[in-house]
Parts: sequence; C-alpha cells; structure tokens
Amino acid sequence: MAFEIKQREREGVTIFDIEGKLLLGEAASKMREVLEQSRDSGLTRVILNLENCDYIDSTGLGTLVMGATSMQRRGGTLKLLQLNKRNIELMVMTKLTTIFEIFQDEQDAVNSFFPDRQINRFDILEFVKGQKGPQKAT
Repeated sequence: MAFEIKQREREGVTIFDIEGKLLLGEAASKMREVLEQSRDSGLTRVILNLENCDYIDSTGLGTLVMGATSMQRRGGTLKLLQLNKRNIELMVMTKLTTIFEIFQDEQDAVNSFFPDRQINRFDILEFVKGQKGPQKAT
C-alpha cells in the first residue's frame, strides 16, 4: 500500500488522513513536508488521523515529534486520532503520550480545540490496564 496523505477541514480544524506505513524514506519525507507546509501557511489546529496508518517506525515517530514541536513554536497544536493498538503501544513505550494528545473519536479531537466544548480524552491508563490481561487469583 502506498503512503498517502489527504487533507480536509472540519470546523476550522485541519485534518490529515494518513494511509499506509509511516517509515524511513519517502513516507517520512512526505509527512515532514506536509507538516512544514501546514506550519508555514499558518495552520495552528491540526489533527493527524492515523486510523489507516498501520505501522510507524522510529523515523516516522521522529517526524511526528519534530512536526509537533515546530508547530508548537509557532503557536500551533498537533493532535493524533484513531491510532491502532500497535501504534498506541509504541506511543506508551516511548512516553510520547506526554507530548501528544491522543483521541479515538474525531469529534472529541475537533472539540479539544474549543475550550467551551466537552471532550472525552483517550485514557492511557485504561488502555494499559486492558493490555495486562486477566489477573491470576492467589
């Protein structure tokens, strides 16, 4: 599957739908370019929808972190949406959940840019508890 990025807007928030594997090479370069262009064009509210991104390698993670920090320096915010189980585990292991706000619902992600709206944040603790499996009785 080729790496693709599609841009759309919802309530003044830019959403990039990512499809494919975010890996070293063309995919990471393309992602970096899109994030730089977004930042340079003044976009300050950006969501990366990773529902169809089935794999992220270390270069892909670095690209996301660089994109988020450079956008933050210009007063913007980059949030992540609909990560699969593997990518959530990767974010937890690398402690990138301290850098990124992660959402499972698109409307919650959009609402998070509006302080007067109620949102349901992704609960990392619940996710981690669910991964441990059943506890043995002693």
